[in-house]
Amino acid sequence: MSPSTIAMLSFSMSADAFAASMAKGASLDRPRLSEALRTGAIFGTVEAITPLLGWAAGFAASAYIAAVDHWIAFVLLAVIGGRMVRGALKPPESLEGDGTRPRRHSLGVLLATAIATSLDAMIVGVSLAFLDVNILVIALCIGGATFLLSTGGALFGRHLGARLGRWAEGLGGLGLMAIGTSILIEHLFLA
Repeated sequence: MSPSTIAMLSFSMSADAFAASMAKGASLDRPRLSEALRTGAIFGTVEAITPLLGWAAGFAASAYIAAVDHWIAFVLLAVIGGRMVRGALKPPESLEGDGTRPRRHSLGVLLATAIATSLDAMIVGVSLAFLDVNILVIALCIGGATFLLSTGGALFGRHLGARLGRWAEGLGGLGLMAIGTSILIEHLFLA
C-alpha cells in the first residue's frame, strides 16, 4: 500500500471520530486544550487498536477465502463508506436538557464513543488481512490521524459546530469507497 493510500485510509478512518469529537466539543462549555488532548488520546488509542484486532481475525480466516478476498475488501469498505456518507446526510441532533454544558466528559462516555466510532476500523482491519500490508504502520497512522483530528475536533467543536464534522465524515466515507474500488480494480485488472 502506497504512503498516499495509507494517508487517505488513515484520515478516512478518522473522519467519524472527528465528527464525534466535534460534537463532544460542541457540547462542552469552552473546552480546554487538556480536554481536547484527552479526547484525542482516547479516540486515537482505540482507533489504533481496533484495526489490529480486525486484522488478526481476518488473517486467521484468510487462507479459506483468498480467492475472493478483494471482493470482501471492496464490499466491506463500500458498506462502511456508504454508512458514513448516510450518517453525514442525516440532520444533526439538537442539544437537549437545561442548556448548561459540562466542562469535560467522563472517561466512560469518551471510551464508549471511541469504541462506537472505531468499529469500522476493525472491519477495515479484517479487509487489510487479505492484502500484503504492514498492519502496524497502518494502525499507527490511523491512530495518529485520529488523535490529531479528534483533538482539533474537540477543541474547535464549539466554534465550528457539528456541521463541519458531518462533512468530514461524508468525505471520509467517499474516501473509503474509493479505496475499496481501487483494491477491486487492482485485483481484477492488474493482478
